[in-house]
Amino acid sequence: MRTICAAIVAAIAASAAIGQPPRRAVSIVVAGGTVITENAARQIVAPGSVAIDGADIVEVGAPDAIAARYLPRETIDARGQIVLPGLVNTHTHAPMVMYRGLADDLALMEWLQKYIFPAEAKTVSPEMVRVGTRLAALEMIESGTTTFADMYYFEEEIARAAFEAGLRGILGQTIIQFPVADAKTPADALARAERFIREFKDNGLVVPAVAPHALYTNDKTTLLASAELGRKYDVPVLIHFAETEDEVRGAREQYKQTPAAYLESIGFWGPRTLAAHGVWVTDEDIQVLKRRGVGIAHNPGSNMKLASGAAPVVKYLAAGVAVGLGTDGAASNNDLDMFGAMRQAAFLAKLTTKDPTAVSARTALDLATIGGARALHMEARIGSLEAGKRADLIVVSMRAARQTPMYDPISHLVYATHGDDVATTIVNGKVLMKDRQVRTLDRASVI
Repeated sequence: MRTICAAIVAAIAASAAIGQPPRRAVSIVVAGGTVITENAARQIVAPGSVAIDGADIVEVGAPDAIAARYLPRETIDARGQIVLPGLVNTHTHAPMVMYRGLADDLALMEWLQKYIFPAEAKTVSPEMVRVGTRLAALEMIESGTTTFADMYYFEEEIARAAFEAGLRGILGQTIIQFPVADAKTPADALARAERFIREFKDNGLVVPAVAPHALYTNDKTTLLASAELGRKYDVPVLIHFAETEDEVRGAREQYKQTPAAYLESIGFWGPRTLAAHGVWVTDEDIQVLKRRGVGIAHNPGSNMKLASGAAPVVKYLAAGVAVGLGTDGAASNNDLDMFGAMRQAAFLAKLTTKDPTAVSARTALDLATIGGARALHMEARIGSLEAGKRADLIVVSMRAARQTPMYDPISHLVYATHGDDVATTIVNGKVLMKDRQVRTLDRASVI
């Protein structure tokens, strides 16, 4: 009797298996972690798995459901860990890791004019930019940044190094009024920027951009030429903006307007503009930025270190301005750790508003992921874990003593986690690091 019953059960099971559709072959399944999707509903799937095929996310769901539907070539075990979108650094200068610690504890203009600009005049070269970018790329991969917005010289070298490392980059060729290493005049810089755009326009990982350095380092003609070049090729325009009180004071003295109002009056602002810092703005300025669709890159670390001030993040968000997080360059921060930037953003907002609910852990995580994607006008492709989006994600270990116990995964990510807790980094469906072993760069040769 028992033998007959067992045979019947086996037959039913076999029939059910025959009736099931075959599992779809995919490249990777990240399995069994706490998945923080950052989708519109801010859904957390715990436990959850992410199926990836090629460059794209195919599905996010319960581990059993994903296992039943997909047959991966590689499985990444994320049990006991957190899976989240790759972090988006909306403002940095990658090669400036080479100036890390060169000059500290100074105000911005003294830091720039007495130390950074002279150092750059003597040392910036294609080789320096290439070496510095490889070091920055290693630091970003190891700390969970998958997309970065950059502004520097010889940007084609940054693009090549970033592409080889597997990182996604919005990379701006700097336009500045005075002679620099890669351009003697603004016209030279604009011509170089146009060549750069043409070379990388359809790269896939690299998004070329035009980067007029700032209002105080460019005249009206150069600013407008930069904006027009961005519009001509439909690429982003990156600029330092309203970073210090001195910058605003200078604009009011020279133009009788705030930086935001002056740039509006000359027709500079466009829907693909990213303004870094935006510390000293009026309520009217915020409305201009909102109306023009300008994204803001908030850099709490460098703003505090250089004593530039605190951006009104709460006001920006209330007005509907797209805000992302940046580290700024490692010469003024002094690292590229976006987990630190999240923590700094939350604490700085609480301190300046005297409101402990200002920039919560949830908001800080938004700024570093989907918020950064929105600021870069890339939210349709990156910033959250959803079917159809690019497979840019990280797996973060929760095994450190400072992460124990864990009541709230988002709180832990923002308030207790460091960049070196990242175990695995994936960009565009390619594993750049697994179990702290970087696959796309030789760590020993880079360092």
